Amino acid sequence: MHKIQEFGIEFNKLTGQIPAVLFMSWPELIAFQAQRNSFTGKIPPELGKATKLKIIYLYSNNLTGSIPVEIGELVSLSQLDLSANLLTGPIPSSFGNLTQLMRLELFFNQLTGTIPPEIGNMTALQVLDVNTNLLESELPNTITSLRNLQYLSLFDNNFGGNLPADLGKGLSLIDVSFAKNSFSGELPQSLCDGLMVENFMVNHNNFSGSLPLCLKNCTSLFCLRLDQNQFTGDISKVFSVHPILDFLDVSGNQLTGNLSHDWSQCTNLTILSMDNNRLSGNIPAALCGLTSLQLLDLSSNHFTGELPSCWRELQAVVFMDVSSNGFWGKLPISTSLSDFPLQSLHLANNSFSGDFPSVIETCCRKLITLDLGNNMFFGVIPAWIGKSVPLLRVLSLPSNNFSGVIPFEISQLSNLQVLDMSNNSFTGFIPSTFGNLSSMMEQLSSWRTTSSEKHDVVQLRRISIFSRRTMPPDSLSSVDEYRERVNIFWKGREQTFQKTIELMTGIDLSSNLLAGDIPNELTYLQGLRFLNLSRNDLSDSIPPSIGSLGLLEFLDLSWNELSGPIPPSISNLPYLSVLNLSNNRLTGSIPTGSQLQTLVDPSIYGNNLGLCGFPLSAHCLGEGTDQDHTQQLGSDVGLCYSVILGVVFGFWLWFGALFFLEPWRVSFSRFLDKLCSK
Repeated sequence: MHKIQEFGIEFNKLTGQIPAVLFMSWPELIAFQAQRNSFTGKIPPELGKATKLKIIYLYSNNLTGSIPVEIGELVSLSQLDLSANLLTGPIPSSFGNLTQLMRLELFFNQLTGTIPPEIGNMTALQVLDVNTNLLESELPNTITSLRNLQYLSLFDNNFGGNLPADLGKGLSLIDVSFAKNSFSGELPQSLCDGLMVENFMVNHNNFSGSLPLCLKNCTSLFCLRLDQNQFTGDISKVFSVHPILDFLDVSGNQLTGNLSHDWSQCTNLTILSMDNNRLSGNIPAALCGLTSLQLLDLSSNHFTGELPSCWRELQAVVFMDVSSNGFWGKLPISTSLSDFPLQSLHLANNSFSGDFPSVIETCCRKLITLDLGNNMFFGVIPAWIGKSVPLLRVLSLPSNNFSGVIPFEISQLSNLQVLDMSNNSFTGFIPSTFGNLSSMMEQLSSWRTTSSEKHDVVQLRRISIFSRRTMPPDSLSSVDEYRERVNIFWKGREQTFQKTIELMTGIDLSSNLLAGDIPNELTYLQGLRFLNLSRNDLSDSIPPSIGSLGLLEFLDLSWNELSGPIPPSISNLPYLSVLNLSNNRLTGSIPTGSQLQTLVDPSIYGNNLGLCGFPLSAHCLGEGTDQDHTQQLGSDVGLCYSVILGVVFGFWLWFGALFFLEPWRVSFSRFLDKLCSK
């Protein structure tokens, strides 16, 4: 078929190598499309023989080796897509000859080296996408010569240094992503000069300084990610009204200023994340007009005041985090919205007060995570907790003023994985019904998550070039990325668990006024990874079956009134890395075992006067090495000799007194009589 011009075998299940003979036999070939198959091997260098080629699509295969430099001979080429393969090596400098190329897509490979400076010759280029490779070093200054560039995607590489100062000047960039690299310095102020930017992602770099002021006039913004950098400046001076803005994340910077009322006009906004900045002031009630908002994260800032009473009008919100601010007052009461979609509510580290929020009973049946820690809530935990939030997986209430008994209704939360009620004033007993917490019985072995197949992700990324309504390439993360994070006092310090929260299972009831014994039913919870019952008034013995908690890594029973021996089964815990049994009334020998032998700090068992054995210095009766026994035997023999000598010396003194003491006493008496008479 020597006159063939277009050859398309895409979207099949073809295997093997691409025959090199095709390109030598088809001199009239214009388009070669073999994408989304299972081809292996190298890209044939003979491809450069088909000099009339305009379109080459080989994406989504299993091709290996380097990119042939011969492709640089295809001077008529307008579209080249080699993405989603296993290609290695550098981007050939011969690509500088492709002056008619409009689309160059090499993402999802393992390419190394730098972007060659010859790229500045590719003046027709509109799309440059090399994301998710191993490319490094700075961008060549020649990239500013690409006067037709609209889509620039460099994310997820090892690029560094400053961006060229004139990048974007005179251009109408639509999609820009430098995310997940090591770029530094300030963003070029001309990046959004054309005011056409729709998707702008520079997250997870080391950028600093102020944001480009032209962003304020980019009314076409759809997705903006500036998170995890070191940007400074007043946020209200950078943003204005962006009517189609869908995704905004500026978290993890040093931005200042207040929330502007202009945000209320971004009515299409679904994700608003501003956490970990230096923002201040109150939350304006106008923010409640964001009826499409699904995620609101304002945590770790300097906000103050009360939450606006209209917050429940955010009828689409799934994730809400206002923790670590200066908020105070009671949560607004709601008597409606029983189908409220809220799944994660984080209010920790503020000054909220009042009873356990009753609004949760009426509006939050879909709640998965509830974090009220480090506030000033008080009163009892209501019994409706077991029925009104049946999907709850994380209940975190530490460091408040809650009191009363722990309601057994918590045991009805069959999905509960993390329960933290530490540092309160709870009294009574630990409910034995906690043994019914079925999600804590499971030994989770993997993190359950959903992910798309590579081909599907590639297709989404490709569509995003042409449609601003589709989530841009590195912003495919949804609300799921933020959901269910919680702070847990873990192995000596507070840590944040987010993506791994599904692997975390545990109970913390420490620093309360709980009494009675440790229910044996707790040992049914074989999925527990941490158990902290320290600083209470618990008595009786440690449950003998404690060793059945096979996944336990953290166990703290210190500062109680526990007595009796340490159960030998505790040595069966293969993952135990933190143990504290100090300040109790435990007696007997410390069990030995492969994992316990690694816990060598004597303070683990401190202030238990009846304990003996390793790692304590007190040896148990009958315990010790042969040398110890020899030394003990020598000590016993020496004691025996001392007793015998003492008896002999005593007899000697008695006989001496009998024969010598009486004559001496008589003589001394006569001497005194004579002295007195004179």
